[in-house]
Amino acid sequence: MDHPELRPRPPSPLHEVRDERFGRRGVRLLLKRDDLVHPELPGNKWRKLAPNLRAALAAGHGTLVTFGGAYSNHLRATAAAGRLLGMATVGIVRGDELAGRPLNESLARCAADGMRLHFVTRSEYRSKAEPEVLARLVNGAGAEGAYVVPEGGSNALALHGCAELGRELRGAADVVAVACGTGGTLAGLAAGLAPGQRALGVPVLAGGFLGAEIRSLQAAAFGGRAGEWSLAEGYDHGGYARVPAPLEAFAADFEHRHALPVERIYVAKLLWALTDLTTSGAFPHGSTVAAVITGHP
Repeated sequence: MDHPELRPRPPSPLHEVRDERFGRRGVRLLLKRDDLVHPELPGNKWRKLAPNLRAALAAGHGTLVTFGGAYSNHLRATAAAGRLLGMATVGIVRGDELAGRPLNESLARCAADGMRLHFVTRSEYRSKAEPEVLARLVNGAGAEGAYVVPEGGSNALALHGCAELGRELRGAADVVAVACGTGGTLAGLAAGLAPGQRALGVPVLAGGFLGAEIRSLQAAAFGGRAGEWSLAEGYDHGGYARVPAPLEAFAADFEHRHALPVERIYVAKLLWALTDLTTSGAFPHGSTVAAVITGHP
C-alpha cells in the first residue's frame, strides 16, 4: 500500500533467538518480527488490510465496515487504518449484551480512532456469512454502501497480501508457524513459501473448524490448495482471549529470556505450542523453525 499516511516497512526483520529448550533438540528458532512492519497496523493485520484498503480507495468508498469480538485486534487495526486514511469505519461487534457496558480497552481504542461500534446478537453474528444476514447487519449498522472487510480481514485479497509474507521467508526455515484466528494468514503464508517448506498454524480458538475454512479461502484466492500446511490443535488454552496463569507465566518468562514483548492472545499461544512441540520431538534434529510474531501487546 503506497498511501503516505501508512508508511509500511516490509520486509519485517528475521532473527535467531537462543533458547535451550530448542537447542537441546537441535532446533533453531527464528522470530519473524512482523509486529514491526507498521507501528499501528502490525503484522498480519497490515498484510491482510492493505489489499482491501487499496480496493476500497480505488472504488471510491469512504467507509469501511468490518466485524469482530470484544477483544478483536482486527477491529483495532481497521479503526487505526481509517483514522490514518481519513475513512469512516464501522465495527459490527459480537454480543449485544456489551452495548450498555463500559468499553474495554480494545473497544475504547477503536472508538478513540473514530470507529462507530454497533453491537449485534451472537446468533446474528454467527450467521453473518449468509448474504441476507450480512446485508441486514450492514444496513442495521447504518453502513449501506460501505466497503465490507470480513472478520479478521480474511478474504481472497488478504491472502495475496499474506503470500508476500511467505515469499519473504523462502529458504529461511523448514517450518514457518503462525497463530490462527480466522485462518487467512496461514492460507496466504503457505501459498508464498517455497516447495519443501511447511506452514504450521496454531489455532487460538477451539472447535476444529479452521481446516475447512482455510481450504475454502485458498480455493477462492488461488483456485485450490496452495502450499503445504497443517494445524497444531489443542493450544487454545480454554478459548479466545483466555490467558490462564500457566500461559501468562510462560509469556512473562519468554519476555524475560529474550527481551521480546509477547502479545498474549495470539503470540503467547504460538510460542507455547512451538516450545511444547519441540520438546516432544515433533521437529527433526537440525530443523529450523520460524515463528511469525504477528502483534504487540
